[in-house]
Amino acid sequence: MAGPHSPDHTVGAGGPTPHAESQPLGFPDEPTSGAPPFASAPNNHAGPPAADYAGQPPPMPYPRRRSKRRLVIGVLVAVALVVATTLAIAYGVRTNGANTGTSFSEGAAKTAIQEYLDALERRDIDVIVRNALCGMSDGVRDKRSDQALAKMSSDAFRKQFSEVELTSIDKIVYLSQYQAQALFTMRVSPATGGPIRGDVQGIAQLLFQRGQIMVCSYVLRTGGSY
Repeated sequence: MAGPHSPDHTVGAGGPTPHAESQPLGFPDEPTSGAPPFASAPNNHAGPPAADYAGQPPPMPYPRRRSKRRLVIGVLVAVALVVATTLAIAYGVRTNGANTGTSFSEGAAKTAIQEYLDALERRDIDVIVRNALCGMSDGVRDKRSDQALAKMSSDAFRKQFSEVELTSIDKIVYLSQYQAQALFTMRVSPATGGPIRGDVQGIAQLLFQRGQIMVCSYVLRTGGSY
């Protein structure tokens, strides 16, 4: 005779099913007992609490990084100086002829040599001494020996020629920015008489200083040195 209750469907012919134990039903809206409602999970990404640096000195700089930067700057400055010096030397060598050409133009050299030859012809001792001292005239205190040499040079020149006229500058060789030697041709009248010669050559050593060209020495190609 059947009882008032319906048969348990979890029980089979072999007995109760091992997983037939009842489990409580969980509802998402109802918190489980023992846990606080709406407990927030810990924030693993949050950083440590900010430290209070009030009254603390600022962080010290990094000396190693600064020393490395100074070393790099020093190397760059040294390289720049070497490059600038090399370029200056190269530019000076390349433009030496052009710069000296402005100072020792043919016209300026011709004028300076003619003035020196005129001083020899007229026995102008001061002009001869100033040229012969080759830029050092202002620093020499006792010029008596230079004056005696100038008189001898003028006397020897006047014994050879009664009149001299420079006709051309044949060649200028630039020794530096301030020095050059010039080969020139002049027309001369012999002091002993005779025909005028127009093919006499001479060599003059020239110095450019303070806007003036001085004849430091004069050599006649056919004769002595004066």
